[in-house]
Amino acid sequence: MTTSSLPESLIATLPGDHYTSQELFRLEQEHIFESMWFCVARSADLDRPGRYRTFQVGRESVLVTRSRDRTVRAFFNVCRHRGAQLCTQPSGEVKRAFQCPYHAWTYDLEGKLVAAPNLTKMPDIGRTEFGLVPVQVREWLGYVWVCLADDPPSFEEQVVGDVVARLGDAEVIERYSIEELDVGRRIVYDVAANWKLIVENFMECYHCATIHPELTEVLPEFADGYAAQYFVGHGAEFGADVKGFTVDGSEGLDRIPTVTPAQDRRYYAITIRPQVFVNLVPDHVILHRMYPVAADRTIVECDWLYLKDVVARDEDISRSVELFHRVNTQDFAACERCQPAMGSRLYAGGGVLVPSEHHIAAFHEWVLDRLGPPSGRAGVSRGSRGDG
Repeated sequence: MTTSSLPESLIATLPGDHYTSQELFRLEQEHIFESMWFCVARSADLDRPGRYRTFQVGRESVLVTRSRDRTVRAFFNVCRHRGAQLCTQPSGEVKRAFQCPYHAWTYDLEGKLVAAPNLTKMPDIGRTEFGLVPVQVREWLGYVWVCLADDPPSFEEQVVGDVVARLGDAEVIERYSIEELDVGRRIVYDVAANWKLIVENFMECYHCATIHPELTEVLPEFADGYAAQYFVGHGAEFGADVKGFTVDGSEGLDRIPTVTPAQDRRYYAITIRPQVFVNLVPDHVILHRMYPVAADRTIVECDWLYLKDVVARDEDISRSVELFHRVNTQDFAACERCQPAMGSRLYAGGGVLVPSEHHIAAFHEWVLDRLGPPSGRAGVSRGSRGDG
């Protein structure tokens, strides 16, 4: 069955090789992850000068740290001498400088070359010119965002624009004061699936009645298959007998005081392309960051954020965390069930989207637009559905 012969109710998906091809994944690394703003760290993870984290952004390792002037800085995690990786651990702390473990070239927290064996005998080496290569940085919502592009896109258009497109107004998310919250729990998931499968899953709720019994108990409208992201500005309302966004619908934690009455007892979900999901409820925020590492593997780091007093008092957040941890586990298992079939001959032309999933077609078009003309991605196009 070809795309043109599909019933009007259905739209073709991306072909299967978009989820398995290493060459396509390389193009996504170049044209999406290395060219756009990419969320890497919670600002509070870098709470003092010398604290650092390293992240894989596309094909590059990026070092993020806080300098002595308290600003967050990011650099390519590559020594300028012979290209050794400067920091090999995912996180850590240095006192005043980063030293390459290979030949001891040393860089201060601003990236300047400050020492190296026999450096005094090489007076023509510029300390800044041969310093670490910086990466563009922004902080928003209490998170650090980096962009590897030489000419970064507008942060307001790309990142804030996705929030506005979903909620209708950036002030809606700002009322949750996310930058003032603390991490109550962080869980890292290693998902054996392509990053796009995870995005597509998060954007729709056609599957919710099938695999999310706890979530549909708290948000009954999700049982009808329409996700919160299907409607601009819409927040899914809690069930009449539900007291909080918890695994059993019991009372939640202290409500974020800046949340408006109109936002109370509602759940909002936002996708910030290419790799951030934000979930807003009255007493906490859940933020996912995806790190695609291969065509069939994605690391997902998920933070549960609460009022500082809730975290400081060590309140019991287990029922709150458990609800979305189950949702995550259920979703990722579903994505892992799909991944092997992406290479099947039956999926060579892709699958189909039903009406409640039609907004995912816009995501597919966005991916294709980012990858550029079909001539630059041989054998790749919106295909027909393989029926076998």
